[in-house]
Amino acid sequence: MVRALFPGTFDPIHYGHMDIAERASRLFDEVVMAVYDKPLKSLMFDPEERMALVKQAVNGNSKIKVTGYSGLTVDFARKVNAQVIVRGLRVFSDFEFEFRMALANQRLKPDVETIALITAEEHTFLSSSTVREIAMLGGDVSSMVPPHVEKALRAKVTSLGDQHSPPNALRD
Repeated sequence: MVRALFPGTFDPIHYGHMDIAERASRLFDEVVMAVYDKPLKSLMFDPEERMALVKQAVNGNSKIKVTGYSGLTVDFARKVNAQVIVRGLRVFSDFEFEFRMALANQRLKPDVETIALITAEEHTFLSSSTVREIAMLGGDVSSMVPPHVEKALRAKVTSLGDQHSPPNALRD
């Protein structure tokens, strides 16, 4: 059995993530979507909220499991007996980052492979930060995220009020 690990912060999960997870589930016997708990970036949703959103988004695909993790991704891959780490590539700049990360992971755990899936064309612009920013500015994210995520985003934006202002990119 070949188990793949698809790690990320998923803050929030969007259709691009779901596309990569679904396609990976056709390639591997099992896909473990691992929600990272403490990344070095500010998050909108806490780890439990993100895991709940991911679980609901992939519900119905018995080949995809969802769990949380912390620490090095390659260490977690070994812990769950994953032979492969799955990553998604949207644009060329993603390649450089993912290439460096794959080389570092290979140095740490040579027996864990990294595979990159190129996103579907309609998702190339999608990132969690773009989704968050649009939601914080009152924009329509219904074409980017499942309905339950859109609802969670609206609730979170309302609860945060003005204390969590978006970056300037889409306001300008």
